[in-house]
Amino acid sequence: MKLNELRDNPGARPKSKRLGRGIGSGKGKTSGKGVKGQKAREGVSLNGFEGGQLPIYRRLPKRGFHNIFRKEYAPVNLGTLNAAIEAGRIDAGQPVTEDVLRAAGLIRGGKVAGVRLLANGEITRPVQVTVSGASAAAIAAVQAAGGAVTTTVAAKVAEA
Repeated sequence: MKLNELRDNPGARPKSKRLGRGIGSGKGKTSGKGVKGQKAREGVSLNGFEGGQLPIYRRLPKRGFHNIFRKEYAPVNLGTLNAAIEAGRIDAGQPVTEDVLRAAGLIRGGKVAGVRLLANGEITRPVQVTVSGASAAAIAAVQAAGGAVTTTVAAKVAEA
C-alpha cells in the first residue's frame, strides 16, 4: 500500500448539507431557519431558553451539597499491587510509597490527595507500604503476607 492509496472508511466523512442553493434542494432561501427573528440570526444558541416560560433549571428545587474541600484518594487494590510486583514494575524489597506507585503507573490523574489501599485481590509477598489510607481488610492481608502498612493520614475516630 502506498500513501496515495490511503482512503477514509466509507461514511467516515459525510457530505455537508448545502444550504441556500435553490428551492429544489429543500433547504433553499432561508436555509431551514424560517423568517427573521433571533433564531434565524447567526451565532445564536439559546440553551435553556423556553420562550419566556420559567426554565426547568429554575423550576426545579436545588438539592444536595457539594463540598469544595473534599479530598479525592486514588484507590489501589492489593491484586493490582501484586501484579505490578510480579511484572517487575515495583521492587518488593524497597518500601512502596505513593511516588513509587505513581511511577509504576498504578495512580492516574493529577488531582489526588493521596492513595488508599483496598483489599480487592491477594498479595503473596511481604511488602512495606506507606500510603495515605488503607482499609482494615487490606492492612490485615498485607500483615498476613508478612508485610506492614503505614498510613500518613489519621483515621477518623467514631464518636459515641
